[in-house]
Amino acid sequence: MIHELLMALSGYPGDILTWSKGTGLQVSQDLPFLHPSETAVLNRLCKLGTDCIRLKEFIEQHTDHVHLQEHHTNQPSQTGLHGSYLWAFCAGLDSMLRPYRQTLLDLEQEFLGDPHLTISHVNYKLHQFQLLFPSVVVVVETIRSQKIHGCQILETVYKHSCGGLPPVRMALEKILAVCHGVMYKQLAAWMLHGFLLDQSEEFFVKRGPSAGGAAANQEEEEEDLGLGGLSGKQLRELQDLRLIEEENMLAPSLQQFSLRTEMLPSYIPIRVAEKILFVGESVQMFENHNHSPSRAGSILKRQEDMFAAELHKLKQQPLFSLVDFENLIDRIRSTVAEHLWTLMVEESGLLEQLKIIKDFYLLGRGELYQVFIDLAQHMLKTPPTAVTEHDVNVAFRQAAHKVLLDDDNLLPLLHLTVDYQDGSGPRDGATPPQDTSPREVPPSGWAALGLIYKVQWPLHILFTPAVLEKYNVVFRYLLSVRRVQLQLQHCWALQMQRKHLKSSQTDSVRWRLRNHMAFLIDNLQHYLQVDVLESQFSQLLQQINSTRDFESIRLAHDHFLSNLLAQSFILLKPVFHCLNEILELCDNFCSLVSPTVAPLDERGTAQLDLLVKGFRRQSSLLFKILSSVTNHQIKSDLAQLLLRLDYNKYYTQAGGTLGSV
Repeated sequence: MIHELLMALSGYPGDILTWSKGTGLQVSQDLPFLHPSETAVLNRLCKLGTDCIRLKEFIEQHTDHVHLQEHHTNQPSQTGLHGSYLWAFCAGLDSMLRPYRQTLLDLEQEFLGDPHLTISHVNYKLHQFQLLFPSVVVVVETIRSQKIHGCQILETVYKHSCGGLPPVRMALEKILAVCHGVMYKQLAAWMLHGFLLDQSEEFFVKRGPSAGGAAANQEEEEEDLGLGGLSGKQLRELQDLRLIEEENMLAPSLQQFSLRTEMLPSYIPIRVAEKILFVGESVQMFENHNHSPSRAGSILKRQEDMFAAELHKLKQQPLFSLVDFENLIDRIRSTVAEHLWTLMVEESGLLEQLKIIKDFYLLGRGELYQVFIDLAQHMLKTPPTAVTEHDVNVAFRQAAHKVLLDDDNLLPLLHLTVDYQDGSGPRDGATPPQDTSPREVPPSGWAALGLIYKVQWPLHILFTPAVLEKYNVVFRYLLSVRRVQLQLQHCWALQMQRKHLKSSQTDSVRWRLRNHMAFLIDNLQHYLQVDVLESQFSQLLQQINSTRDFESIRLAHDHFLSNLLAQSFILLKPVFHCLNEILELCDNFCSLVSPTVAPLDERGTAQLDLLVKGFRRQSSLLFKILSSVTNHQIKSDLAQLLLRLDYNKYYTQAGGTLGSV
């Protein structure tokens, strides 16, 4: 009977201890030679044997499946469980059962040497496993019932290892160490070579953008930004201004990667996972594009073997140490970040590229755009056609030639776009719209104008299509301000032509309104170019020159772009709308008075009266917005704009209203 007991405890039931799927091991009924006390001990041992058999079944079922999966398919088993982490978990379970199997062998040797030993001796020898097995079975059943997959297995084992029973904690920590072996293998492939070894989607890094992105939170973001009252066209334009979604602006390779946060174990902080993501993306980008002999070498400075040895050393540790783990990740990240800094700043001329971005997207070359506006005004003042884009690019190159900007290397990288189609897909390099409704036909070519800059590798790390589209929105806004300013200056020239003539009451109204408009637009232009663009750009250059870490550069550029959008009021609905209305009124005024220096007719006088009232209303609204926000000390940039407009208190003395007769 003892021999059959040991066999049953090994997973091979017989006649005395029988097995059923529902109840497990049981002592056969009505055995005349068993004392009730022996039956009680046997029943206790039966629970131990039942747990052992169920653990063995789980190991055999899923280990066999994993081996089959490696050679044939990647389909999950009938239980829905599959993957390398499951195989490692089963291997850990099997290693946990080895002391148990060895104890059974020792017991058999003891009983062969001393036939007088009792069942109680078996119970005594196996007592430690009677505490361990039920807890491990709970872990197994949790994985089975909840279909826990991939790195989630690490989290499950870790949580159950935090209990108070030392045997359970030690056993689960050993199983966790085996499972960590798979994670370290994936980390080494990802961080040292840029390979994502994850056929079964088990790792916490995945190919593609993060789930539940902008579409799911679009309405909430619009509410936060105050975009609820925008028109369809304005809303679609402002949707392109969203900050780089979930900090995934960094896209070193053509394939975007992101974190699968539901797979990240709780004992690995998100900050560490983001460093792992950054390193792997950077290594892959460098390896995939490293075709130039001058750039031959490793982004890890040929330290792959050293880092691989340190990862292997961590893998051999019986307990996971977050301090040691993060220290190694930081060393790898620092090596990659410094190499990227050298590659971008010293070898690829990042500062020169930023100067190009500033010159063309942020109108740093003001003389170029002054000539371009004059050349392209007749093309873009009406709704665009199929040939408008070609014509404006010809005008752009003519303007470059007139201001002596004939850079054969630079100009081919710049191309003006004019979106004249309603419902067509986005152009190359442009961020796709968030909705699928047909686009409105722009009222003029200026509203449809965009600029494409072909960014050379590896600068596409910073200047992604999404980032360039945000620059594009700032570009259109700055260009509209500059264009209106030039039109008002042209109206001033017309005024000077009539100064020797006798002026009428209408002339007085007309030119006073122009003066007020020019006052507001000139100060707005000065604020945008000096207080915002020059100030923020100098801060960006200072931050780049003060570090040798690429991530610091990326964050500084991120901050720079965010400040441009914020301090230009593009994201602040009340001010942005008010300024747009003012620009439109100024544009309408210039269209009214520019064609002729002759006095206005009756219809023109009526239109002028409407423009006066509209400008008074919008200038008053702007003053109230700036004053109310400043009083609450919320936005210093709004206070700065108010200071520009009201530096001599003329705005205040006029009751916050410009354009009065």
